[in-house]
Amino acid sequence: MSSRIHIVLIAVALALVGGVVALGARGRSQSQKPQTQSPVKRTSSVRESPRSASRNELSAAAEQNPILKTEMTWTFGGKVQHGWYLYDQLIRRTLNTQKQSESPDFAAALAAWQKKMGLSPDGVLDEDTFMALVSQWQNTRLKDRTPAQPDQLVTLAGSELYDPERLAELRQVERQTYAAYKQMIAAAIADPTLDLAHTAKGELVATEKYFKVVSAFRSREYQDELRRKSPNAGSAGLAVNSPHFTGRALDLYVGGDPVDTRDSNRAIQVKTPAYQWLVRNAERFGFRPYFYEPWHWEYVR
Repeated sequence: MSSRIHIVLIAVALALVGGVVALGARGRSQSQKPQTQSPVKRTSSVRESPRSASRNELSAAAEQNPILKTEMTWTFGGKVQHGWYLYDQLIRRTLNTQKQSESPDFAAALAAWQKKMGLSPDGVLDEDTFMALVSQWQNTRLKDRTPAQPDQLVTLAGSELYDPERLAELRQVERQTYAAYKQMIAAAIADPTLDLAHTAKGELVATEKYFKVVSAFRSREYQDELRRKSPNAGSAGLAVNSPHFTGRALDLYVGGDPVDTRDSNRAIQVKTPAYQWLVRNAERFGFRPYFYEPWHWEYVR
């Protein structure tokens, strides 16, 4: 009898031990399950601002920039371009500096702009930085290329044209653009550094070519005809969706061959007082440049 009791007691004890082990195992198993939601909220990662360039780095940049200015290669309009020397005036205007590109001060101004744009602020005007500048310039141009309606256009007098014999249908300009142009010309005439020949009424005389309109409104049909005559002009030449359709784009005479995109011609144009005055002042009157063509300005107000 007592042996049976002992057997029963042993069986009960084993059962209790097994239950405790099972509970412990189940508890460990539950504690090892991955949590589906963290009780701690994640914080968004914060990108540190690029550090500023040191004096030595700016000096090194000042040595590289004059080389890149003439030797850097990049592509635009399907053509290989060389350097950024043709855009030096626009670059310095954008950077708000008149320091020469071979100076550490220019590199410092560039580094500040690079930092603002999220680029590496090393003060080196390499291809990436230059294309960022081009992007900024292009973004300020006309966005709406809707062709002007006849009642939006006015006809310029022959005396306001670089070619006074230009046909009347090619002497039209959008009304507000014309008013802004007249204000800009008045300011240019009033600037003694330009020494523009003008009448007592504040008009450019017939023999004065600078700032005269070379081309303004062009219809789509006329543009298509130009393209047929110049099939190799490329996208950098005769645009398919030209801002001239709007009547708010003006080609102005700034020197050299009026609208020749050869580097040798543009190198002449960007050094004239007329072009440099436009770079510094045209924005005050609502005009923005097409960086590739020194003569081309668009009214964006």
